[in-house]
Amino acid sequence: MTLKPASTAQHADRLRGTPAGAIHEPIHSSVQYGFERVEDLIGVFQGTLKTPAYNYARQGTPTTAALESRITGMEAGLGTVCFATGMAAITATMLTLLRAGDHLLASRYVFGNTHSFFGTLADLGVAVSLVDSGSIDAVRAALRPNTRMVFVETIANPGTQVPDLAALGQLCRERGLVYVVDNTITSPALFRPRDVGAALVINSLTKTIAGHGAALGGAVTATDCFDWSTYPNIFASYRRLDPRQQALQQIRKKGLRDMGASLSSEQAHQISLGSETLALRVAQTSATALRLADWLLAHPAIGGVRYPMLPSHPQHAIARALFSAGSWLLSFELRDPGRLVAVLNRLQLPIKATGLGDNRSLIIPVAPTIFHEAGAEVRAAMAISDGLIRLSVGLEDAADLIDDFGQALG
Repeated sequence: MTLKPASTAQHADRLRGTPAGAIHEPIHSSVQYGFERVEDLIGVFQGTLKTPAYNYARQGTPTTAALESRITGMEAGLGTVCFATGMAAITATMLTLLRAGDHLLASRYVFGNTHSFFGTLADLGVAVSLVDSGSIDAVRAALRPNTRMVFVETIANPGTQVPDLAALGQLCRERGLVYVVDNTITSPALFRPRDVGAALVINSLTKTIAGHGAALGGAVTATDCFDWSTYPNIFASYRRLDPRQQALQQIRKKGLRDMGASLSSEQAHQISLGSETLALRVAQTSATALRLADWLLAHPAIGGVRYPMLPSHPQHAIARALFSAGSWLLSFELRDPGRLVAVLNRLQLPIKATGLGDNRSLIIPVAPTIFHEAGAEVRAAMAISDGLIRLSVGLEDAADLIDDFGQALG
């Protein structure tokens, strides 16, 4: 039976098999795992065992494996590797699969820390080009003979730009490129990147999937949309594996074993519990975000609102065609940027804090905080004005949020 993400989240552990019939996979705190037969210990190291086994918690535990199985089912993938954070998942994927001399083509509109990491990649000899991923012509024009990978976010943070995801998938298939899609803001509850040909799907589990703001985590999921036997950057030791598993095993070994960006069993358990309410949370926060976006758009103090499900959004048609709802992220600008601090200080419900995808609404002025280090030139290229405000909508009552914004703006 093929389950939808909501059903997968409820039954993943039980259907996978748990000790003593437990509904949830227990928290396995052991670092070392022993074997009765030394042949089995050797098999774990060489990857020849046919059944799941563990040797050292840095590379995974039964608890993290249960979460990986859950995410794989939700994303309709072949397998998943979990990491300590979403940025660890992005870093491990790119450092593992790209080499000096390669070219990465990425959206101009990405999370600030991802943009910062691109600078690190460039210092290591990987060329990085940033383009308007909403224009397939711009992406095609930026391709080079050494392009290996295309990276986008489903909904850009903080500007909410939506790439031409389906056209990008087709282009990557034609050119044999690794198509990596960050699904953090939409999550598998609203969109599965596999449906547009993504080879790898990244989720910052901290945000939409966990939801409660109490656990950090990230994940990389491989799909069946890429033939890794044709990819030149797979190490010889992983070529003996099924081609569908080669990249994921390389990411696991290099990202967890060598880099040590491991997710703890305790955090994995917290994320698994949070994921059980994913569908309900995303449905409510999306509905509230759209209602609030409509209200803000009509307010005389607001100069602009960015939310994919608004008809005024530049990529509204793409968002409506691909996403079942608009998720919880919206951004807006005041007509008078000089009032920014005063308005935010008057708000009572949204918490003035960084972070996204929490059960509580979070709000932050973008330019002087999360994109301050990027500099004015980069902010201008990413359409981040000095008055841009990012709001991550939580589970509060929509009417209460509207009342609060009404008094703050007034």
